[in-house]
Amino acid sequence: MPETTPDTAQNTVLATDRELDPADAAACERLARTLCTRGHDQVDSPEWVARARDAWEELPLRLRLEVRRFRRHSGPNGTLVIGGLPVDQAALPTTPTVPGSVQRQATISAAVLTMVACGLGEPLAYLGEKTGALVQDVVPVPGQETFHGNAGSAPLSFHTENGFHPHPPDYVIFLCLRADHDQIAGMRVAGIRQTLPLLTPADRQALFASEFITTPPPSFSPDAAATESDVKPRPVLWGAAEDPDIRMAQLVTRPLTPQAAAALTEFGRACEATARTLRLTPGDLVVIDNRVTVHGRTAFHPRYDGADRWLQRTYVTADLRRSRDHRPHDGHILAR
Repeated sequence: MPETTPDTAQNTVLATDRELDPADAAACERLARTLCTRGHDQVDSPEWVARARDAWEELPLRLRLEVRRFRRHSGPNGTLVIGGLPVDQAALPTTPTVPGSVQRQATISAAVLTMVACGLGEPLAYLGEKTGALVQDVVPVPGQETFHGNAGSAPLSFHTENGFHPHPPDYVIFLCLRADHDQIAGMRVAGIRQTLPLLTPADRQALFASEFITTPPPSFSPDAAATESDVKPRPVLWGAAEDPDIRMAQLVTRPLTPQAAAALTEFGRACEATARTLRLTPGDLVVIDNRVTVHGRTAFHPRYDGADRWLQRTYVTADLRRSRDHRPHDGHILAR
């Protein structure tokens, strides 16, 4: 299970944590292996995703119940952590060290991620990020230590994924394959259901105004950034006043008025005050409700010796149909 480091005294326990028992973990591994038995199995293949979607229905009942309940309501933290998932640790290759690393070939970990994605909705990817791969590696890359993205090892500020896009993911799933050597790397999460009470009525009103510009993050290609240069102003918070959604990335969200700037600063402070830090171990699965929760990362020290921190990531949409105009051939990749 992940160790939690309190950012404040009340944040020492994750109420949604679960641990698979050994029998359920073994059942998950057996099912994942059935998706990796053919030498040509490709994660991005629609046929393989269809097999993973069917296999989801055969996963242990307790796991499916936890994911389905989270899909209905993601709780006060907007985060679900389940430990004990299979990652085939004994057969793991060295941690990738190249920019843009992705998982194209079917593996145990990719199968687990994709099955859970299909339980939440449908897996999703963006052509401008990591070449549109459905399963992406989150690993430190030599020379990119200060890069503000998944290839860096410096602190990563709070953000929702791809808030600049008309169709951001509803969920982000991470699976830990390896922890960092020093076991100090932490995934930081903060949910609107805990931050909202800390904001004044004036700050809330400002955050609901369309006075913010969010541009593509550094992980997207320059071509993708250029096509989104005319992004229209949007609010940071939208939807129900008592339980809003978030679209924000501290690095690339720009306020357009003094009121917007002050409110964004206060929102950042509220996130810091309520944040939880997860130190993941192999087999830990983290599901983040990207609509109501921001996440980031603490700094760590990679050694580039083949055994560095390695997470894999998949995006999920709860409604694939709504992005049909962005997906050629009704696939899972948003081309624009």
